[in-house]
Amino acid sequence: MTIKFVLLVNKQGQTRLAKYFSEFLTTEERRALEGEVVRKCLSRTDKQCSFYEHRQYKIVYRRYASLFFMVGVDDEENELGVLEFIHCFVEVLDKHFGQVCELDIMNEPEMVHYIMDEMLLNGCIVDTNKTNILEPVQLLETVDK
Repeated sequence: MTIKFVLLVNKQGQTRLAKYFSEFLTTEERRALEGEVVRKCLSRTDKQCSFYEHRQYKIVYRRYASLFFMVGVDDEENELGVLEFIHCFVEVLDKHFGQVCELDIMNEPEMVHYIMDEMLLNGCIVDTNKTNILEPVQLLETVDK
């Protein structure tokens, strides 16, 4: 699975976390892409499906409470597989933070990046086992204390 980028955005359209994989975009190009993707996603209704095509990407998104999790992938990727990845990522965040919310992501972005790095390597999903993902995270937290 080739994930090109992951965005976590609140309902007001503010990007709370952005991670790009193997995309050589300038900061201005990334800002423009994020703006377009977020505006289109936020304007969609609940009755519309959770994926659409934008430029050369397929955007798959899911809303959890006040956060939208948006993933940009290749055109050939399976949308349902990406939705499963998003759900697994949210479950791991919930398990770590205990009901993850926007403030957790804003206060500990490095931990969210670290969890994402445990699940993804260069845009490919390498692990979805919650125990395997959280084990090094918990070790890191014991070292920090």
